[in-house]
Amino acid sequence: MLFSIIVPVYNRPDEIADLLSSLAAQTDKGFETVIVEDGSTIPCRRQCEEFRESANVQYHFKGNEGRSIARNHGMDKASGDYFIFVDSDCILPPDYISNLRKALENKHSDCFGGPDAAHESFSDTQKAINYAMTSFLTTGGIRGGKVSMEKFTPRTFNMGFSRKVYEKVGGFREMFSEDIDMSTRIRLAGFQITLFPDVAVFHKRRVDFKKFWRQVHVFGMSRITLQLLYPGSMKAVHWLPALFVIGSVAMIVGAFFKWWLILPLVFYILLIWIWGIVSTRSLKIGSMGVLASLVQLTGYGTGFIRAYVWKILLRNGRDINDEIERRRGK
Repeated sequence: MLFSIIVPVYNRPDEIADLLSSLAAQTDKGFETVIVEDGSTIPCRRQCEEFRESANVQYHFKGNEGRSIARNHGMDKASGDYFIFVDSDCILPPDYISNLRKALENKHSDCFGGPDAAHESFSDTQKAINYAMTSFLTTGGIRGGKVSMEKFTPRTFNMGFSRKVYEKVGGFREMFSEDIDMSTRIRLAGFQITLFPDVAVFHKRRVDFKKFWRQVHVFGMSRITLQLLYPGSMKAVHWLPALFVIGSVAMIVGAFFKWWLILPLVFYILLIWIWGIVSTRSLKIGSMGVLASLVQLTGYGTGFIRAYVWKILLRNGRDINDEIERRRGK
């Protein structure tokens, strides 16, 4: 059983060096690493050459077309029985491949994924953002996991599927939330999707709150795109960040007339703060986690509202499949 770890990269040589270093330290060497440089102006060829033998790296440079097409290019070049996808800003624990092999031997699955966490070397901001992204009190429960309000959906920071899936379903589409789209197509094709909780990665994520806000804003918009592609796929839980935005505005405005109307929002923020301190074991990170959580919820919620109004209420989203095909250059 050979694993092909496929990583698209664009102008991230330092991140790739950290990822490849973690791959070189794997206890199970039954993998190859396929790096696809997507037209970078700051290439990582030197870093790939440094780890060529220790991490079994093959390096491919192509013109800039987007991360989905880069992943598809990687699958075309890969020779593994399973394709594993991680982001360039990930670090893998030394037992990642070993744990994945054991998990598949215990429970065969054609598509799978695992959780992400913050490494001790990450900055306080990265740890706070990780808390916001994984906490059940924010949208961690929507993403799927051990405690979840939604079916588990693998994401490309830690996702894998068999060659058989690729041959039947095809590759990723160039769009936002392409991993959710891919997981949906895999599920609709009849393949089983499994969460392997012991197969985790360390995920650095965005390094500041401004970039983080832009990222989650796009996530919120893409949820509407997915609803247009797969009618009925949007559940009540996907509305929660949007309802948080609307409810927060209503409570803040109402507090000018009745001060106690703000109390539910205050209580919720206090709960995020307390749980953040407990789960991160840090007063500073737990406090920063409050800001990260508010950035995440408002970013996602406003993106969701914006796309809902434009694409559904104003009916500008009917040609979403045509839009995706145009991005592929067809």
